Amino acid sequence: MTSGTRPDAIAWPIVSGPILVTGGAGFIGSHVVDALLAAGREVRVVDTFLAAAHRERPDYLDPRAELIEGDVRDPDVVARAVEGVSAVSHQAAMVGLGVDLGDIADYVSHNDLGTAVLLGVLAASGFAGPFVLASSMVVYGEGRYRCTEHGGVAPPPRSAEDLDAGRFEPPCPRCGRALMAMAVPEDAPLDPRNVYAATKVAQEHLCAAFARETGATVTALRYHNVYGPRMPRDTPYAGVASIFRSALAAGRAPRVFEDGAQRRDFIHVRDVAAANVLALEADSPGVFNVASGTPRTVGEMADSLARAIEGPAPEVTGEWRAGDVRHVFASPKRAATVLGFRADEDFEAGMREFATAELRA
Repeated sequence: MTSGTRPDAIAWPIVSGPILVTGGAGFIGSHVVDALLAAGREVRVVDTFLAAAHRERPDYLDPRAELIEGDVRDPDVVARAVEGVSAVSHQAAMVGLGVDLGDIADYVSHNDLGTAVLLGVLAASGFAGPFVLASSMVVYGEGRYRCTEHGGVAPPPRSAEDLDAGRFEPPCPRCGRALMAMAVPEDAPLDPRNVYAATKVAQEHLCAAFARETGATVTALRYHNVYGPRMPRDTPYAGVASIFRSALAAGRAPRVFEDGAQRRDFIHVRDVAAANVLALEADSPGVFNVASGTPRTVGEMADSLARAIEGPAPEVTGEWRAGDVRHVFASPKRAATVLGFRADEDFEAGMREFATAELRA
């Protein structure tokens, strides 16, 4: 598989049975469905249309995909969904930061119990993979840092006192010097710093246990900041790009927290869908960063989106949120080497598309 290969060019192995996409009516899941159908595969979707994510039934789900409406926490629903499947792309999840502990049980239930039920039913059915898990860069917590004096260091969570004072950069925990942020590789220690992140780490561990016990091939894709058409709008579970887009659509300036210099890797949803198709085809176990490889600041992203929509300039507020990290961006080299994946979508073109794309109610 050469780098940059798109899903419709894949020479699929001869397998029988549909590919199951859990959460296939959601933002990323529906694009995975589209990419699989474009590659000539039979697709089955299971989705519960969670009220926090769907205010109305979406009209974009391709009717060629078989749809089972139901909850992955229900063993009967899952048993029907997995019958005869050749592969699974597990996208179903409750997303967002999970900073309000009032939601903690819902996050654990939807993300971890749901994954456990799915894996249990698959194990009982003799499923051998491939199984692709939608994981997230949030499992890393803060990204990778280097101190000029002490080398690689892991800064602790930033204090409220520092954040209130506008000291947003995490200092070296040993000498207090400024740190240099670096791309985080897949073997970096896991350090979840909010509820959602903790559930993603648990999902990875559950899947690893499933792989050890059954011999199934399991691949975890750690998505970085995904944006694009069909993102949910006006919801606490939306990503920052969607929140900025919703503000601009209402004629308001995007409110950029901290000083806007926090760095992320923004990757288009079509690239993420392509990574899923390549991972299913490659049938290669392990974890992979799914990222563009080009970090940008949140302020830069807000500026690009505002320019694309010719809206008001972003407002840098200095506000902060508990559980947020300063910098996290990735090295995508392993995904390129093993899966043949490289992000194809241009950032500026993607922002121009996203500025006017239909978002999900």
